[in-house]
Amino acid sequence: MTATTESLHLPAGTAATGPYALEVTPESAGWGHSSLRVLGLAAGGRHTLETGPDEVVVVPLEGGLGIECDGEVLTLAGRSDVFAGPTDFAYLPREATATLSSPGGGRFALCGARARRRLPVRYGPAADVPVELRGAGRCSRQVNNFATADVFEADAIIACEVITPGGNWSSYPPHKHDESSEVETELEEIYYFEVAPGPGGQPGLAYQRVYGTPDRPIDVLAEVRDRDVVLIPHGWHGPSIAAPGHDLYYLNVMAGPGAERAWRIVDDPEHAWIRGTWAAEPIDPRLPLHDPATPNGESRP
Repeated sequence: MTATTESLHLPAGTAATGPYALEVTPESAGWGHSSLRVLGLAAGGRHTLETGPDEVVVVPLEGGLGIECDGEVLTLAGRSDVFAGPTDFAYLPREATATLSSPGGGRFALCGARARRRLPVRYGPAADVPVELRGAGRCSRQVNNFATADVFEADAIIACEVITPGGNWSSYPPHKHDESSEVETELEEIYYFEVAPGPGGQPGLAYQRVYGTPDRPIDVLAEVRDRDVVLIPHGWHGPSIAAPGHDLYYLNVMAGPGAERAWRIVDDPEHAWIRGTWAAEPIDPRLPLHDPATPNGESRP
């Protein structure tokens, strides 16, 4: 059966469960490794998190947070919103109990992956998050590589944030990572979107495309709104298109079955030529949106 927009696009609120505004588990997604929850806390609110078989990276989307876990006490300063630059974050191990509390309230992404090893609780400072510019021209975007494989130690999870200025194409050229080889790693991926409103508070929109190979069909063309999710079990994915006037944020959470924690992708050969044009074009001058960036090549989508 071909996976479609109806089954893989989760509009905001449709995957809410209990205390979570969003809850995607391996079981609900129909796969084996990646998960994402978004927790909202009122001012002074508290939440007890049991990580179970998953390692979890806690990422403030809005507001700050205190965490107590394994005898460690961490304080995340957080940020005002996802467009305000990288945030500090926390790593929580599998089989742990953590207490999350927020004096001022906020929203927090709990990025998860099934883990084999139990690593220690750790704090990730915002100042240590590499900020990368990718692409050029209307393919320019900014990537906050807070938990990518070559930046932060974990057992299985790979996670980053992408900021795309209004009118630009991101996750382009279309690419995939659904096989294990020397040039590709098998990874399930979650895209969580936030869309900046217009100058008068008008709600924005974006588009996400996912399509398959002949032997593994998939067909998604989703009009995404603020706080929507698209699940990508396999297939070519991209572009992610930001509507003019509305900057686009998405959080990527990935994990897969392989013992190697790596993010290797292959481009759709029909569109890979676009990379060859970037050397002749400047990066969009709107980038970086908030923080100084460290360009790091164009090796990833």
